[in-house]
Amino acid sequence: MSTLKGILFSQFVNEGLGRLVEEMQTKYKPKKGRRFSHGNITYEVGRSLLGDENVAIEISSKIPQDDLQTPKEMKTYFSELKKAVSLGKKKPKSVEMENIVWGAKRDSEKERDYVKVIYNYSLDEFYDDKEIQKRQQALDSGTYKEKLPEIPSVFTNQGKLVLQLVGERAQGFGRAHLETLIAANEKVQAKLK
Repeated sequence: MSTLKGILFSQFVNEGLGRLVEEMQTKYKPKKGRRFSHGNITYEVGRSLLGDENVAIEISSKIPQDDLQTPKEMKTYFSELKKAVSLGKKKPKSVEMENIVWGAKRDSEKERDYVKVIYNYSLDEFYDDKEIQKRQQALDSGTYKEKLPEIPSVFTNQGKLVLQLVGERAQGFGRAHLETLIAANEKVQAKLK
């Protein structure tokens, strides 16, 4: 069963991931929804999934099927990509290949293969008491440069600082995972050429 802390954290993780989508769509070629394109590969940032005292972050990338001729090459590409993604600092909870058969509007058949990577974080990984204390001191001294979010259900500045940090950390975690996935795709593409 989800706790109030989990529900609030999940909301602010999603806000951080939403800012990440905007950041990536500005940096690379934007696509519909939560997707962007780089190096002829489409990437997507999923919404967080709240579990018992943890939050999962999901990212995915399309497998460049046009460059791969046989099912064996597809499996090799996925296998190499899975190895490369698993070398990052944070190990993924799972790396799977998924197949989407229908187009976005569900009116046409459009088969695409994706690599879906899921990372699991405990709620405690999204904040740091020392960082909150440092920010609170800056707020008290008037040197805190950021605006605190207006959160109707949170009445203390410390609570707002925690949730602000949750969003920032989610954006940072997601960015690091996307950079790992982008680098892995580039590495595998170069290796298979």
